[in-house]
Amino acid sequence: MGFARYTLLGACFLAGIMMTGCSDVQSGSKAQEGSEAVAAFTQGKALNASFTDSRVSGMKGVAENEQLRLFVEEATGAIAVLHKRTGEVWYSNPLERSADKLAAGVNKDLLSAQLKLDFYNSFGQINAINTYTDSVKYKQIKFEAIVGGVSVSYQFGTAQKTAEDLPKLLSVARFEELSGKLDKAGQRALKIAYTENADQSAYERNDSALNGLQLERALAAIEKAGYTDEDLQQDMAELNFTQEKPAPRIFQATMNYTLDDDSLVVHVPVDGIRYPAEYPVNMISVLSFFGAGDASDKGSLFVPDGAGALIHFNNGKTQYPAYQQFVYGADQTLDRTENAAREQEVRLPVFGVIREGRAFLGIIEEGAAAATINADIAGRLNGYNYVYPSFYVVNKGEVTLDANGQQRSLPKFQEHPMKSDYKVRYAFLSGEEASYTGMARYYQRYLEKSGGLPKPAAGEEAGDVPFYLQLVGGITKKKHIVGIPYKSLESLTTWEQAQFIVSEMQKREIANIKLRYAGWFNDGLDHKVPDSIKVDGEIGGSKGMRNFIAFAKDKGVSFYPDVALLVANSGSDFDQNKEASRTLRDVPAELYPLDLALNRRDRQKSPSYVISPRVVPDYVESTLEGLRDYQAGGIALRDMADSLSSEYREGKQIDRTESEEISKAALIKIREENDRVMASGGNAYALPYLTDITNAPLASSRFKLEDEEIPFYPMVVRGHVDYAGAPFNLSAFTNEKQAVLKSLEYGANVYFEWIYEPNYKVKDTEFNQLYAVNYGLWIDKAAHIYQEINQVLKPVQGKRIAGHEKLDEGVFKTVYENGYYVIVNYNRATVTVDGKTIEAESYAAGGERT
Repeated sequence: MGFARYTLLGACFLAGIMMTGCSDVQSGSKAQEGSEAVAAFTQGKALNASFTDSRVSGMKGVAENEQLRLFVEEATGAIAVLHKRTGEVWYSNPLERSADKLAAGVNKDLLSAQLKLDFYNSFGQINAINTYTDSVKYKQIKFEAIVGGVSVSYQFGTAQKTAEDLPKLLSVARFEELSGKLDKAGQRALKIAYTENADQSAYERNDSALNGLQLERALAAIEKAGYTDEDLQQDMAELNFTQEKPAPRIFQATMNYTLDDDSLVVHVPVDGIRYPAEYPVNMISVLSFFGAGDASDKGSLFVPDGAGALIHFNNGKTQYPAYQQFVYGADQTLDRTENAAREQEVRLPVFGVIREGRAFLGIIEEGAAAATINADIAGRLNGYNYVYPSFYVVNKGEVTLDANGQQRSLPKFQEHPMKSDYKVRYAFLSGEEASYTGMARYYQRYLEKSGGLPKPAAGEEAGDVPFYLQLVGGITKKKHIVGIPYKSLESLTTWEQAQFIVSEMQKREIANIKLRYAGWFNDGLDHKVPDSIKVDGEIGGSKGMRNFIAFAKDKGVSFYPDVALLVANSGSDFDQNKEASRTLRDVPAELYPLDLALNRRDRQKSPSYVISPRVVPDYVESTLEGLRDYQAGGIALRDMADSLSSEYREGKQIDRTESEEISKAALIKIREENDRVMASGGNAYALPYLTDITNAPLASSRFKLEDEEIPFYPMVVRGHVDYAGAPFNLSAFTNEKQAVLKSLEYGANVYFEWIYEPNYKVKDTEFNQLYAVNYGLWIDKAAHIYQEINQVLKPVQGKRIAGHEKLDEGVFKTVYENGYYVIVNYNRATVTVDGKTIEAESYAAGGERT
């Protein structure tokens, strides 16, 4: 049967679309070449065992180091890692999976798989294959010893024909026509293969009867009768069904397992993922059940949602969705979310499992920008609690074609798969380290060794904690002249007014001010692209800026002029057709503002655009050139450490992993020219180049599946980078005491966003998010909050967090590396814990300081 690769062409024809509009699906010959490019699978030799161990029965030992031993089960591809000191064994697949009473069908098979591939068929629909169902069962798995471990290669699927090679439906006329061309044996085979469906006036394929010899006879009969691709298209049109069958649908992938010190490193080379061109692989899921806990186990899944969260084993919350989040947030070139629902982003590419006395921390070392973290509990699809990463290989969009008054949406895929390999480190922890605190300490040390964090300032005495302040200079406002609308720049805080605000703050003993100034150049807050820098005259111009910089240096204020480098507003200086990232629909990637009242994107307003990563280096250079003459000493990055986007322009694709490398190169250059770099968000790849982070994650998204919120992110970055969460006056906090307690528990600093002018100045503008920002309404309260937090955290300014634990419901203790501790009580009642009585919504601090 050879009709499969023409199915989508038939679909175009049936929809009445001109074939000139189906260029994306007219590549039958290229697709066939892609199929042939997948080399034939050859079974490898049996793997020699270096050692065996009674604790890992039936598996061959293939590698070991001072801490770990690696074992492989040849029959299934399963692996196990033995921790030599503790004797604990971590398995890639649950040992008792065959006895799982809940899992059935493909969910049962997935418990035995090490890799799952999701791919698109020619209709753009997702199909899935896995190493157990589609490789191990066919004995298409081979092993090869490599330095420090083993390489496992899989082939998915075979060229053997199945019932899917037969048409789903045959018209009555077609069935009679085919029968007339066959002898009695062929007619009998056809009658067994198809049963009459009177309701549809057709013959329906009888899949239950198509096994073994009957399948072979039916395939021979349909071929002998001369059933063609054109016949299939005609039957599909007449009976209104679609069908496609890979011919052949063969995939290949390789997984390399190596031991490195205290870790297992799992590496999936992207060039080892082979697939037919007409069936691109969308995503791979790696070791979905590594270290999974069953219904009798006690433990938690660690997910990197915002600051961090725990999902307790067997929490019974099967009525809520499973956990799934993109690492570094959604790709704005692909994201089409229309609602305004906000969730915390994943800033760190980590995940893990905590069990009694042991734990593992998963660290995504390569491919993080293409990764998604997934987690679920026992009781939904199977009897296990598990967390794992998935990685995008090829993304899909849709192109809508319009011909003869009819529309048809066709899949459009990115030109090339991701350029990055996929690599995950599984670090094994035991004893006291087998906790989320131990995981955070381990990850911090890992980043310190690998250069993933800036070095802490050496030898400095603890000083006042920072007070972060963002001032907004100017915004654009729509005005009218004789009924004709136009946009005008409205001043909210001039340079002189900024000096006045700083002076008022210092009168109230607010120290260590770190001032971020947004909306100061190229037409205000939503400034034009920084191909050149022109300080807005409405707020005082270049002279006013120079005066303010001199004032700030004299007053000991750190100054950070704010700039956006990844998003552009439409204007004369930006050509969206040339400089905006293209979506897979080949149109500029637009970002419409959120209407918080309607909870959706407001498409009546002007969009901004995702700047192509290709031109970001030019904008970085022009920004730095424009700032050099001012000698500000610092810069604030609005989006460089907050988001990543792709570029799908034909012939100039830049995938998200490549975009990450472009951002890192830009950050290196920015840091080389600035003593201080502040950024919003704080994604992991940006951390080595930052001195300060605002809008750092100090909460989780509080998804229903989650049970506890933990300060994993603060425990990792504290002592290396100063940070604050969202501006207090624009945050979700309605209770000042609760906000202070959160800062004390998470070691976070104070942050406000202000303007000098009254709040009504932003009314009826596109900046409704600035609804409570007049400095005069907040400055006294801000001073009170700062004095309280400074008094408690000043002894640990610049110190790492050494420990964090929940003492009771709503009561948490944070311990710093110098022995100082803070206990916070969020409850509205007094509690006695750890030998101390703590008033309602209050705290206690103290401890030995070294």
